[in-house]
Amino acid sequence: MFAISASDVRKDWSRVIDSVIHVRPAFIKRTRDKMVLCSNDTVRQLVRTTPIAANSFIEDDGSVTLSMVDVDLVVNADTIEAAKSELINDLIEYAEEYYQNFELYSRSSNRNLPLVMKVLTAASKEELEDAVQCQNGKI
Repeated sequence: MFAISASDVRKDWSRVIDSVIHVRPAFIKRTRDKMVLCSNDTVRQLVRTTPIAANSFIEDDGSVTLSMVDVDLVVNADTIEAAKSELINDLIEYAEEYYQNFELYSRSSNRNLPLVMKVLTAASKEELEDAVQCQNGKI
């Protein structure tokens, strides 16, 4: 395999980082541990097709409820745009909590790592709002 030893990475850290940012990810091996070092842009490419899917419901009062498909998040707002904004705020909070408690969350039965990485590497909140895919919910 084309893995770089961790010792070689340590010796030439700046060159490795420059290569990861400007050329390609680096595969690194330390004894039995294997890892990949890659840029934020590379991660964004890897998760670009990860959906932010939500069921949408129009309530009796005309407000909009969005319920995420893969995460237990539900919001209600006056408009679809406001609901998307609230949903993304909650999703960002969830992703940050997931990252802070990674050892626990990554071992749970509800593994949302691709979605979390999509949120954590997004260029902006607006990018995430635009990515929300709403489908008509069923009661």
